[in-house]
Amino acid sequence: MCGIIGFIDRAKSRMDGSGIKAALSLMNERGSGEGAGYAAYGIYPEYADYYALHVFFDNMGEAKKKVDEILQLWGEIVHQEEIPNTPQPGLKKVHIPWRYFFKPSQNLIAGRMASENDVVMHIVMEVNEKINGATIFSSGKNMGVFKASGWPEDVANFYRIEDYKGYIWLAHHRYPTNSPEWWGGAHPFNLLNWSVVHNGEITSYGTNKRYVEGYGYKCTALTDTEVIAYLFDILGRQHGLSHEMIVRALVPPFWDDIDRMPEKEAMLNKAIRLTYGPALMNGPFSIVVGTDDGIVVFTDRIKLRPLVVGENGSKLYVSSEEAAIRTMDPEVKSIYTPRAGEPIIGRFI
Repeated sequence: MCGIIGFIDRAKSRMDGSGIKAALSLMNERGSGEGAGYAAYGIYPEYADYYALHVFFDNMGEAKKKVDEILQLWGEIVHQEEIPNTPQPGLKKVHIPWRYFFKPSQNLIAGRMASENDVVMHIVMEVNEKINGATIFSSGKNMGVFKASGWPEDVANFYRIEDYKGYIWLAHHRYPTNSPEWWGGAHPFNLLNWSVVHNGEITSYGTNKRYVEGYGYKCTALTDTEVIAYLFDILGRQHGLSHEMIVRALVPPFWDDIDRMPEKEAMLNKAIRLTYGPALMNGPFSIVVGTDDGIVVFTDRIKLRPLVVGENGSKLYVSSEEAAIRTMDPEVKSIYTPRAGEPIIGRFI
């Protein structure tokens, strides 16, 4: 179920979207044609200092007027336009994909000083919870998510994905099992510069959802994957944990394994489990997360979903299938499978 693939050039050389389009299309049997998407980092160098807000509008009437008003209240709209697209007959219910390049200026939330990231998070939550007919599905800097309900080729052709060049790419072909099929429910899921593609199921979703909601996050996408982006934002941005520590909190060792560790290591792992118990994720899954400074890759603690890693010089690839990696890079030098729960971190050089 679900085909995922991620790529990073650790030297920040940019690659256009044709390779990842071909790789994702190779895994069509892993999806159902009900959702596909791409995320790319480094694609907006001319607007790199501004937040790129990608929005689905049902129409260009009242919903867009309300979004414009919210953005103007909190800052400056530097530029806005429809995301370039070519209609595809295979796409279901076409929404209008719009993008804003936005600079926050107001930094008071409920009378308290807030960072630019906090302001943008607040805007995303308010729009997605309260404005019918509008969904902000991408909100980072110098990056963007492009997704829809359809087959990978149709989604890529709709957004003209080959026209974008990035040093990180994520892609996903969805096979929904317990959540509705709609454009906003397709992967990747994004908040700020965190983007997530996920194969499997988060059976701890209820506990995880209550945990992130305690920090003010609103789960409106009607799918379990959404909480992963919010968990990374809480643990990584708000709590300042390293990528390795985030993974250890989300998929910690079993208690029996902790009991066999040396004392200092055992104490650290016990502290993490006790502190972040509600963030622990159960279920069968493999996950790839895009970040400001690289990608984070991991599976559940038993590895009930496949994940393959490939490397070639500064390039790091991860996917559900080796064939997809070799489609992107026939010269890949090293292919291996990580251990269950083992984080694979790809950082820029």
